[in-house]
Formats: sequence, C-alpha cells, structure tokens
Amino acid sequence: MKKALSNFYIALIMIFLYAPMLVMIVLSFNASASTSVMTGFSLKWYGELFNDTTTLAALRNTLVLAVVSSVISIVIGTAAAVGINNIKKKWLQSSILTVTNVPMMNPEIVTGVSLMLLFVFVGKLVGMSDVLGFPTLLIAHVTFNLPYVILSVLPKLRQTDTHLAEAAQDLGCTPVQSFFKVILPNISSGIITGFIMAFTLSLDDFIISYFVSGPKFQTLPIVIFSMTKKKVKPDMYALSTLIFVAVLVLLVLMNIMQVRSEKKEQSKQEL
Repeated sequence: MKKALSNFYIALIMIFLYAPMLVMIVLSFNASASTSVMTGFSLKWYGELFNDTTTLAALRNTLVLAVVSSVISIVIGTAAAVGINNIKKKWLQSSILTVTNVPMMNPEIVTGVSLMLLFVFVGKLVGMSDVLGFPTLLIAHVTFNLPYVILSVLPKLRQTDTHLAEAAQDLGCTPVQSFFKVILPNISSGIITGFIMAFTLSLDDFIISYFVSGPKFQTLPIVIFSMTKKKVKPDMYALSTLIFVAVLVLLVLMNIMQVRSEKKEQSKQEL
C-alpha cells in the first residue's frame, strides 16, 4: 500500500511538472493556431519561426549573452574558488562564501532594481544618457552566475589532494604550471558543470535582464514577454520546444558527467 501511494505521489508530481510542457510540444506541431484543438500534424510553425527576424535576432542576442557571460563567470569563478579554498582561516572563508552567495539568495527583483540604479548612477557620472544595453546585461548575468560557478568548482577543489600540486612543484613546475597541469584537470568536471549551469541560468533569466536591458539589445525572454501584452504567436511554441530540448540535453550531459566523476573518485579511493 505504501509503495502504491508513493508511486502515485511521484506520478502526480511528474504530471504537474511536465504536462504543461507536453501540451506546448504537441501544439507546436498543430496545423492551426488553435490552443485547444489539434487539427493536424504540421511543421508550419517551425517554418514561421525561422522566418521571424525579430525572434531570431533576440535568440541570437540571448545565446551570445549566455555564452560570453558563462565563459567570464567560469574564469572569475574558478579563480575565486581557488582563492577561497586556499584561505586557512575558517571564519574568513565562511564569511567570504556568505557574501559570495548573496546574489544567489537575494530576490531577483531586488538584484535587478539595484543593478539598474547602479548602472544609471554610474552612467550619469560619466555623462552617458543611454547606458543600459549589452555591457550592463553582461555584468548583471556574470553577477548572478558567479555563486553557482563557485559552488560547482569549490567541492572539486576540496576533493583534490593538495600534495599533488606540491609534488609537481618539487619536480620543477612553477605554481602556475602545477595549477594548469595538476589542479585544473582534477576540477574540470566541476568547471564544465558550472559552465552548463551558468549558461542555462543566463538563457532563462527574465527579471534581472528586464531591468538592466536597453532598447537596442533585447533578449528572448523580454521579447516573449512583450508579446504576451497582445497574443503569443504559435511559432513561440516551436521555439520553446527547441529550447526545452536543448536544455534537457545539457542537463542530461551534466548528470552523466557528474556520475562519471563520482565513479572516478570511487575508483581512486579504492586504489
């Protein structure tokens, strides 16, 4: 009885989570613009999507922003994780981690409004009236991506044997060479996980992007939100389906890499 109730509970949760996305995927292949009646199977809306220059431009902006912000976040976040891991005083380390996690714990609307006010204030100081755009979006996305990158890389650093880097330096490597030849390969899975997480978060963000974006650079979530004031076109179902599949593939790859990393760690411990 308990097992049956447990299975029913899990099935109910899965239905609530994935039923809306399943409906969206089905309607993306609908021959008509109806949101309730399936009149036939068609790739019409996928064709409409690739002819919509506004949506494609917003998608390009979103992908460029996600990739650039993820790369910058990985570089800064990895360096920050190494620095935090090397701090000997536990109270100082925990204090820095607490401060680092503030952008992650802070409500997005508070982060968005505060960043907008900061950018506008700095823009007035330097004499720029139209300060909001790609640079401000990039800074904002790096800001909220950094805590997730640090939290992905830091556990891998703590699992890495510190004597390996010391041994490499004893054999003639400089501290920088020992990092790239010894430490970096051991934390590569954490770096890749952090990159994928930062990419998906940047791809999905709306609230913070809405406050710090300008009229010349619009991301896809902002463009879709502007459509909801009138009527969302059915080609958005097709675009959302493609994004859902892409994110799903990234998450599957991330989970596979985590499992492989755990198995590798177990095999090392057994040896």
